[in-house]
Amino acid sequence: MTSLDKIHAMETRTEHDLLGEREVPVDAYWGIHTLRALENYPISGASVGYFYSDVVRCYAMVKKACALANAELGKLPKDKLDAITWACDQIMDHTDDWREQFPIDVFQGGAGTSTNMNANEVIANLALEHMGLPKGRYDVIHPNDDVNMAQSTNDTYPTALRLAIYTALDRMSSVYVAALQKAFEAKAAEFSSIYKLGRTQLQDAVPMTLGQEFSSFAVLMAEERRNTKYCATLLLEMNLGATAIGTGITAPEGYADLVTARLRDVTGLEVVQAPNLVEATSDCGAYVSAHGACKRIAVKLGKICNDLRLLSSGPRAGLAEIHLPERAAGSSIMPAKVNPIIPEVVNQVAFKVMGNDTVVTYAAEAGQLQLNAFEPVIAQATSESIRLLSGAMHTLRVNCVEGITPNIETLREHVRSSVSLVTYLVPRLGHAMCDDIGRECVETGESVREVVLRRGLVPQDELDELLPKL
Repeated sequence: MTSLDKIHAMETRTEHDLLGEREVPVDAYWGIHTLRALENYPISGASVGYFYSDVVRCYAMVKKACALANAELGKLPKDKLDAITWACDQIMDHTDDWREQFPIDVFQGGAGTSTNMNANEVIANLALEHMGLPKGRYDVIHPNDDVNMAQSTNDTYPTALRLAIYTALDRMSSVYVAALQKAFEAKAAEFSSIYKLGRTQLQDAVPMTLGQEFSSFAVLMAEERRNTKYCATLLLEMNLGATAIGTGITAPEGYADLVTARLRDVTGLEVVQAPNLVEATSDCGAYVSAHGACKRIAVKLGKICNDLRLLSSGPRAGLAEIHLPERAAGSSIMPAKVNPIIPEVVNQVAFKVMGNDTVVTYAAEAGQLQLNAFEPVIAQATSESIRLLSGAMHTLRVNCVEGITPNIETLREHVRSSVSLVTYLVPRLGHAMCDDIGRECVETGESVREVVLRRGLVPQDELDELLPKL
């Protein structure tokens, strides 16, 4: 029996809409519009309530701000205001308890109308219950006329979505990116005196410290925190009050300014009204930037994990400069093999996020005239990317970075035997002479120190000062 079959077998109440009457489970807080969406969109099996509860919570914030503004303008009676805001508070404060009341698939047509109506129905029925009335008494509190007063999906859905993505980005940046940055900083300090060989184009370059290498990873994360914060702030420019296409039709005079102010009060965020509501209703550029921040993090994580896999390659025939924590047996056929599984899984997350960025780009570009109908897939892709990146950064930190140890003897030997040490002598001997020394090292297998001393080019005490002390 499918979930819809179970719904149809329940005790019901009768609701009606433009298309006619339908039976809705008597205990459901959602109504006929949600039922039709359940039938229309059996797509992914992932519901709005369980896939991105941030949207549910933020939708309640939007509806509360709208109710407050409408009441202040004399359009919503106090008894309805009190009941609606109480209902919104229940969803805002106990979002997890209401997840099952938002059962619509994250993939949906209608530019998010089904999610908006789902929110209207749940809030209306919660408000009715608070007033001591049964669900479905829409003659008292109506999902459209009261909860959706002076609103459209076209301004409430993007407002809730922007708030949700802002919240998720801020959480990802302040918790997961910050923790990974600190882990790299700790390793940089721990490895600060350990020399190793740098590499460019996978060829030997000049010496550096392992601490400097890990410090660069920390700086990458710090840069992404700053970029994510900037991109997130773009989402705080809202089109709430625009209603259908940005003209504010059905909204009372002064509503757009007032509802933006009330949204600031409800959220505690520096929400601002877009300077042109028609433009803001159709434009999805802020989503492109927001997911661009996710893509940047994915690119940086991918690069770091590529490096960790190279640096730990071996253990006998690779670079073998660091040891990654051993997390699982690596092969079903080769005994004693251990693979870099944590960097590998993070690399795969990076690939997925980069793919999601293409989805967001196409969806943002596909808007037509006064509306973009494809914000639901933007919501899905962005929420998924943030969730995947957060999990990936957590496991990279806890299951890999914090347990990395250096292979000190290998690191030192790579530096001692490197021809690139001759670079330190260029200011003293000139590039041509150092070319000649380097070639002789390659041909004879001698070290730079041995060739220079044998040829009497630099006294030993001076050479000790010029070359790094390992």
